[in-house]
Amino acid sequence: MFREGGMTKPVLDLTIIISSYNTRGLLKNCIESIYRHTHGITFEVICVDDNSRDGTADMVADEFPKVILVRNTATKSYAVNCNLGIRMSRARYVCLLDSDTMLISNAFAALVEFMDAHPEAAVCGPKLLNPDGTVQHHIRSFAGLSTFFLQTLNWHKLFPNSRLMNRYYNTDFDYSRAQQVESIGTSVYMIRRSTWKRAGMLDECFRLALVDLAYNYMLNREGYKVYYAPCAEAIHFGGQSINQNTPASLLDQRQALADFSARYDYFGGSRLTKSLVRFGIGVRYWSKILGYHLTSDKRVIKGPGAPKKEVAAMAAALLEDKLPGSAKHRALEFEPAMPPRTDGAPFAGSHAERG
Repeated sequence: MFREGGMTKPVLDLTIIISSYNTRGLLKNCIESIYRHTHGITFEVICVDDNSRDGTADMVADEFPKVILVRNTATKSYAVNCNLGIRMSRARYVCLLDSDTMLISNAFAALVEFMDAHPEAAVCGPKLLNPDGTVQHHIRSFAGLSTFFLQTLNWHKLFPNSRLMNRYYNTDFDYSRAQQVESIGTSVYMIRRSTWKRAGMLDECFRLALVDLAYNYMLNREGYKVYYAPCAEAIHFGGQSINQNTPASLLDQRQALADFSARYDYFGGSRLTKSLVRFGIGVRYWSKILGYHLTSDKRVIKGPGAPKKEVAAMAAALLEDKLPGSAKHRALEFEPAMPPRTDGAPFAGSHAERG
């Protein structure tokens, strides 16, 4: 685990950290929404561009001069980029923010207020919404070995009402109530300064897959509390970086699962258990590669928690900045006319489990 020494007194309330890779259109909309909706707190935005080829860094430099821009000259990883932003932070809190998110209200002020009111919270995450207003189910419980193997067999697709799988995916979770959880996705993820100073930062052993699960697992193991905070909401399109090269993302998932089992003894510490897990990881990987070649849906995110195809298409259009004007306006100016429905597809909290 990565630790940072030397406490510097924070001068801001919040540092917003965005790691971006070839998501120019989505990132532009994301940053615009930050400055449109955020007020009542002091904040800075750090964007770490991971050597994008689509002009992302130039767009940020030209259109958002207030953003602190880091241009990687070589592609690194999500975890490395986020940790760099954390080290640069001058604030009491940092918020890791995916480039495929959009604010629809003053979410960051609400999250800062929540963390101030809950000093026991080490980290927290808000309510995530699909563009149609349905709730993305991004709360997870830590899975045991039996759940892992059932997931490998796509048990959740064969038996969608399975009690064991529903416990893992938290399909009955009450998204209207603030509460402590085991694991929450890092698409919008607020971290207290004392948390990363004492417990450490993201584990750079992982590039993208399982970064969130590993950090939440470490915090739980060390006695820190993870919270869900519905006082804030954000739209999340989901999966636009990992879908750019699906085979490579699936390979990253395979390696991350193996590393997670080895480093954290997540499924058990015995040699036999780890061998069985590694075998299951291999079966999972090849089944997904087979599905990639045999089906028309090439997304990594298409299992439980996946956005609908039309939502993914809208995100892809925003990614290319080619969404028709009226549809783009609806996506950017979304305001729920009623409390968001909870009938949307569950959204996997871990980068490794998205799909």
